[in-house]
Amino acid sequence: MSTRYPFTAVVGMDDLRLALLLNAVSPAVGGVLVRGEKGTAKSTAVRALADLLPEVAVVPGCRFSCDPAAPDPDCPDGPHENGPGAARAARMVELPVGASEDRLVGALDIERALGEGVKAFEPGLLADAHRGILYVDEVNLLHDHLIDLLLDAAAMGSSYVEREGVSVRHAARFLLVGTMNPEEGELRPQLLDRFGLTVEVAASREPEQRVEVVRRRLAYDDDPAAFAARWADEEGALRGRIVAARELLPSVVLGDAVLLQIAATCAAFEVDGMRADIVMARTATALAAWAGRTEVTSEDVRQAALLALPHRRRRNPFDAPGLDEDKLDETLEQFQGDEGAESDDDPDPGPEGPGGGGGGGGVPPQGDSPESPADSPERDGSPDSPDDARQPAAPAPAQGPGERAAVKAAEPFRTKMLSVPGLGEGAAGRRSRARTDHGRTTGSRRPQGALTKLHLTATVQAAAPHQRARGRSGRGLVVRRDDLRQATREGREGNLVLFVVDASGSMAARQRMSAVKGAVLSLLLDAYQRRDKVGLITFRGKDAELALPPTSSVDAAAARLETLPTGGRTPLAAGLLRAHDVLRVERLRDPSRRPLLVVVTDGRATGGPEPVALAGRAARLHAAEGTASVVVDCESGMVRLGLAGELARELGGSAVTLDELRADSIAGLVKDVQGTSRRAA
Repeated sequence: MSTRYPFTAVVGMDDLRLALLLNAVSPAVGGVLVRGEKGTAKSTAVRALADLLPEVAVVPGCRFSCDPAAPDPDCPDGPHENGPGAARAARMVELPVGASEDRLVGALDIERALGEGVKAFEPGLLADAHRGILYVDEVNLLHDHLIDLLLDAAAMGSSYVEREGVSVRHAARFLLVGTMNPEEGELRPQLLDRFGLTVEVAASREPEQRVEVVRRRLAYDDDPAAFAARWADEEGALRGRIVAARELLPSVVLGDAVLLQIAATCAAFEVDGMRADIVMARTATALAAWAGRTEVTSEDVRQAALLALPHRRRRNPFDAPGLDEDKLDETLEQFQGDEGAESDDDPDPGPEGPGGGGGGGGVPPQGDSPESPADSPERDGSPDSPDDARQPAAPAPAQGPGERAAVKAAEPFRTKMLSVPGLGEGAAGRRSRARTDHGRTTGSRRPQGALTKLHLTATVQAAAPHQRARGRSGRGLVVRRDDLRQATREGREGNLVLFVVDASGSMAARQRMSAVKGAVLSLLLDAYQRRDKVGLITFRGKDAELALPPTSSVDAAAARLETLPTGGRTPLAAGLLRAHDVLRVERLRDPSRRPLLVVVTDGRATGGPEPVALAGRAARLHAAEGTASVVVDCESGMVRLGLAGELARELGGSAVTLDELRADSIAGLVKDVQGTSRRAA
């Protein structure tokens, strides 16, 4: 087994290390979601935590890690007799983004279950992670149905595997840790809420700290064992502190005054539901135990709020996580109460106190290396700061002659669902019809590889004619592998929604462009909810610009849209040709993901020789390749030329006005985009 990078050797990232350690002290906190830019050692810190966890006692030979002091009565390997247990290190299990459902929850041998009545069960990763850590790198890229299974198991402490009425249950209690780069797409708000704590990480901008990171990493790469030995004493001390905090945790008192502060804080920040209150209470208790105290203080509540609330206060998908610390301090002071005042009389632990970092419990030691600089990463302002490292704001494009500054988008609204016709086979999502592993059953076929979804009726029909030849006796059905039938299912897929937005002078009227931006923002919200990839092309002046290459981060698209100026001529052909090039490359990268082209324009084409004819030829390129398309007609006024409708006909798609785009318009709620995809069934 390779030597892991030591936890205490991680430079900076105080909040991340503290959040991980609090979950090690009290797994009931509910896990950690780590958000940050690429290359910030998120995975390194998480993997290093496993070596700090105390050993666990297990029933010898049990594949589900039952505790010998309290074995699971429903364990598939049970029942277990009382006896001495065997100690082993706590496991850290990694869930790959491309894992199958069977790999996560386990697989049941359907052939033996039907033919012999035997529950032959092969445990999955949830069973392996029981009483340890389950780590999901790039959790935002995990398929929705796997996230649902994962979070259900984390919430209930058990996993169920069901196949056509045959079920197996086993315990699955683990510390859930996920890491993600927000530039690659966000988690849905209801899934964010299921993580107990969240931490934003960013690389330090201090040269001394960056030098120390490089120095330590090079030393580790040269000789991992020697580097780990150098930090062994610090690792041992931190491991002992975790054990001591776990033992102290049941003795920690959570007073009524502190509970009032927790409730008031959650109410002040208008978080949904009661999970935030519970997580804050558990986190504050763990902070007190980590600091070696038996009573929770207001400072513990403050630190718990900074870790437990930022991801829960998002009101829509484009809100950046964060917390107004001034408002937090005002709320805590307002609800201090008589009982909470006692914390003012307690001496501040200070840098040398039991918390090691003062405040609500502090951070782990960094060792006594003479090379160690001050290891706290720079944080530019509050988490709400405009220069949030999560997604840097796009610089405003340079304005040319006749161009106008960017205007704010109008209020977004719920849009009609635009879908690609036919039956695709792309990534799971919520937009267009597709063959998927989940959805309504539409038929059956012979399995290709492992059987995942049994079609029971088709299997029985295939086995029935052969029962006499197979010597059937009794009530059992003799089933062989050739009889098994896989259920074919139809669900929804995510698409690539490529926006081509007209930012020319004909769109420059402030009220009009504000409405256009509001419509595009509304479509972006719809794409977020339907798990699409999005791209953004703008055209104005003499050329078109790929403002955002196709990505899963609709936040980035919204940021580019916000800074979009207008003005100049209307190079419609350039926009369509740039879209053609982008889609050609994306078909090579991800051939199963079907595109949806959304052109937002009034249909005018100016600039260059024969701009209208050139735009028509560019549109017919998309039509010839069967690209599904829709034109959002932005023309306004009493006299309309109908140019957007003509463009839609050239594209082989359909046109919809800004008013018709609204879901509550009389035109209906769902609109299939015209056009025939080459991959449509």
